[in-house]
Amino acid sequence: MKFNTKTIHGGQEHDKAYGAVMPPIYQTTTYAQSTPGGHKGFEYSRTHNPTRSALERAFASLENGDHGLAFGSGLAAIDAVMKLLKPGDEVISTNDLYGGSYRLFTKVYENFGIKFHFIGMENAANIADYVNENTKLIWVETPTNPMMNVIDIKVAANIAKKHDLLLAVDNTFATPYLQRPLDLGADIVMHSATKYLGGHSDVVMGALVVRDQDLADRLYFIQNASGAICGPQDSFLMLRGIKTLHVRMQRHCENGKKVAEYLQNHPKIEKVYWPGFESHPNHKIAKEQMDDFGGMISFVTKGNNYEEAIRIVENLKVFTLAESLGGVESLCGHPASMTHASIPKEEREKTGVVDSLIRLSVGIEDADDLIDDLKQAIG
Repeated sequence: MKFNTKTIHGGQEHDKAYGAVMPPIYQTTTYAQSTPGGHKGFEYSRTHNPTRSALERAFASLENGDHGLAFGSGLAAIDAVMKLLKPGDEVISTNDLYGGSYRLFTKVYENFGIKFHFIGMENAANIADYVNENTKLIWVETPTNPMMNVIDIKVAANIAKKHDLLLAVDNTFATPYLQRPLDLGADIVMHSATKYLGGHSDVVMGALVVRDQDLADRLYFIQNASGAICGPQDSFLMLRGIKTLHVRMQRHCENGKKVAEYLQNHPKIEKVYWPGFESHPNHKIAKEQMDDFGGMISFVTKGNNYEEAIRIVENLKVFTLAESLGGVESLCGHPASMTHASIPKEEREKTGVVDSLIRLSVGIEDADDLIDDLKQAIG
């Protein structure tokens, strides 16, 4: 089954009770049993729910995995992965990553004795320099948020396998439409499904997908024991969003290319970060492991002026100044004061997240309207 068909049919079946084409919303906490332990596969909705199970099968299908897990948020999904570790374990992580991930790692899990190494992974071979007997996990985000760095998943996977480590890849920016990390050797794929998978800015959710049965069992145990699950209504909304993922992503990519090229040629723009440019340091790797380059773009204006960046984001009309990304509507953000504010300034700026950086999530509106909006805001 090809990807465009998987978004609609992958892992799905018609409702067995009445033949409903869309999985019904099973708004229930518990299920009748004929005898103690005698049930039809569902006993309590924290553990399993038919609507959520349908969604989890869809997640697995999209990423060419065997097991999918749905959580109440992307951070809840990351939290479940961290709970595979124990005090004294070490993690090698991308240094340019989502601020919420950094906060979870440093403000929560470092307190429990987990050590993190935040390194540049543009040359993924560098990961090997940080592996020691305590290393248990490599955490990769590609393209990274917000600098659009591209990390070679195959190289990271080879290092992980050589040292018997887990490799987890945050695939939120690329989505399985563009990139499928399990096929490249990853053990775990994570999504903030809130973003592109849902696609309509109306549901918060996280996802994990794996192939290995033992790893899946450990994660299912954590999911049930910790309870950070999503409800049936959110599961239904996410399933609905996934069915248009392929057509949305096609337009995100088309519009992203036009907007990136406009910004690159603008006399007031100093630098544009987008993996589709041949000048991008890892453009060749992006071409090899991605099917297109997406709709996420970051840029800085000439002079690296904070006030100018704020003026631009406040004056945009079609782009909405807001947290998050990946919806049908175009959004803009100021990472230093919004999504990455939890990262200390000196650490942010080491990776390029300066106070003048603006991040765009290019939506599916008419590209001409988006360019006209940027034109009037930048001046």
